[in-house]
Amino acid sequence: MLPIGKTVKQGKRGILERLDAGEIVIGDGGFVFALEKRGYVKAGPWTPEATVEHPEAVRQLHREFLRAGSNVLQTFTFYASEDKLENRGNYVAEKISCQKVNEAACDIAREVANEGDALVAGGVSQTPSYLSCKDKAEVKAAFRKQLDVFMKKNVDFLIAEYFEHVEEAVWAVEVLKESGKPVAATMCIGPEGDMHGVPPGQCAVQLVKAGASIVGVNCHFDPDTSLETVKLMKEGLQAAKLKAHLMSQPLAYHTPDCGKQGFIDLPEFPFGLEPRIVTRWDIQKYARKAYDLGIRYIGGCCGFEPYHVRAIAEELGPERGFLPEASEKHGSWGNSLSMHTKPWVRARARKEYWENLKPASGRPYCPSMSKPDGWGVTKGARELMQQKEATSEQQLKELFQKRKF
Repeated sequence: MLPIGKTVKQGKRGILERLDAGEIVIGDGGFVFALEKRGYVKAGPWTPEATVEHPEAVRQLHREFLRAGSNVLQTFTFYASEDKLENRGNYVAEKISCQKVNEAACDIAREVANEGDALVAGGVSQTPSYLSCKDKAEVKAAFRKQLDVFMKKNVDFLIAEYFEHVEEAVWAVEVLKESGKPVAATMCIGPEGDMHGVPPGQCAVQLVKAGASIVGVNCHFDPDTSLETVKLMKEGLQAAKLKAHLMSQPLAYHTPDCGKQGFIDLPEFPFGLEPRIVTRWDIQKYARKAYDLGIRYIGGCCGFEPYHVRAIAEELGPERGFLPEASEKHGSWGNSLSMHTKPWVRARARKEYWENLKPASGRPYCPSMSKPDGWGVTKGARELMQQKEATSEQQLKELFQKRKF
């Protein structure tokens, strides 16, 4: 039995020190989906004003990820650029401010990280400005405004995450490199590449040349698809004779039917995805596959709850030499079920049972897969031009006409 928790605290060795030493770094999970379900984030804008309005909810989720085994706590600054906080009638930029949202996110993440052996990563993500064809200087200014806060709060490293277009991701990396801190970059793309058709391998090459030390994918696709994409990135870097650490933070949903745009094209997005949730055992398999592929920064994104992160930590416990605190209440591969009162449940207290289970959905009239919407719009399309004003009734009617059942 592996020990629970660390016997020797590493201190605050940096992200590259850990990865360069061959250590496994476990990321955290998804915040916007988890906090939306709990009533602290609004679906649609998906902005993180909860850092100011409900800091206790953000703090608790960080704490649960830390206890589950996360070595990195990302600041809850997803979609926290000023242009996003004022997009389509959002009140946050005017009533709270971009600076306060980002500062509060840094403070909360640091407070919880200091309770364990975790690093704090300041994160930026794609912007409405880029989708609306604003120029490079304006898009970079949005990233730089967040970076100023990250530098003031002295985060440990930086992540440019959730980019559909490598051009914008490169701009983000270039800005974050101004800090002198290590930079990771992840794109929300699948094996087909970014939304302008740039293949995953070439995306990775461009990100490393821009200054990223860690590259990979996050969100939009399930674990298997994401690993396929990271494999293509790895091959692209090898062909270009470039070196970088690899990172994977996929969805916790099964999405084999996704198109190029990922799960946001699925008709179930975002309120009907629950039947697709991956099990903890699915995630143990994902963690092993990721490790075998050479990925050493392994985490999750939307749908990833603390028990999913714990599954990564448990699967890779032999390599790491210990289990997370949350494993104290979780038997390996269900062995705690040996304490159950019912004999048929006690018979499930083994790896072979859970490893080979094919879960039923309980929905006899539902299909196993869906047909993605696939509107095929990206940067520059009229429907993707953003605005400060709230979406009008007329604009909605036009969209409803296009999306008929």
